[in-house]
Amino acid sequence: MAAWPARFIAGKGPPEVFPPMEKQELRARVEEVGLVPVIRTSSAKDARFAVEEVSHAGIPIIELTMTVPGAFEVIRNLVKDVPHVVLGAGTVLDVDTARRCIDVGAQFISSPVLDVPTVHYVAGLPNIIMMAGAMTPTEVLAAWKAGSDFVKIFPASLVGGDNYIRTLRRPFPEIPLIAGGGITQQNAAYYLLAGAAALSVGKELIPQESILLHKPDRIRELTRRFATIVRSTRARMAETQSQAAQFH
Repeated sequence: MAAWPARFIAGKGPPEVFPPMEKQELRARVEEVGLVPVIRTSSAKDARFAVEEVSHAGIPIIELTMTVPGAFEVIRNLVKDVPHVVLGAGTVLDVDTARRCIDVGAQFISSPVLDVPTVHYVAGLPNIIMMAGAMTPTEVLAAWKAGSDFVKIFPASLVGGDNYIRTLRRPFPEIPLIAGGGITQQNAAYYLLAGAAALSVGKELIPQESILLHKPDRIRELTRRFATIVRSTRARMAETQSQAAQFH
């Protein structure tokens, strides 16, 4: 079992060691932030750079994919070095990989596909959440019944975009959906308006050229833009709901 990571509490001095967040707290954090930046790089050094810059821009949830060379060791080190970030593992395709990720400190497991044994495994853990991938309504329901905390619709942009999310929300209003694949500054708000609980964003938030050239300002600016889109869209949604309630 992985050691408990240090967690930073604002205004309380240096990081201290605290028990891991419970599932409910982790789920609430994901929904509150509304963004899950996805780090997919060709080197461990670049991955570390990307994670640090996204976290410096104010996003406390980051996914590091298993395609990053030495991903397990990268996660192990980052859990210690950026303890204020909820760090998860992405592109996890089987139980063994999920177990290894959790052993080095990952707090959530994300996958572009539905592997039911992996969902069952994570569902049985009190301090880890699962974001299982799905495309069809059948897969969405299967992922939810298996115990996934969120269901990630991937690749969302190729199966109808925000209209598809809106359509899925009708029969599955209780299932929190994460839209992933093809999310941009131009369409992010539409996915939220369609009912997505959060957005999984990769190269549009963390461009390869910015990573290769180590341009921190560009990554931080894009991170802030996406965060602003989430905040402003949700504010509009809340205002609309408030106005609608006044007429009832």
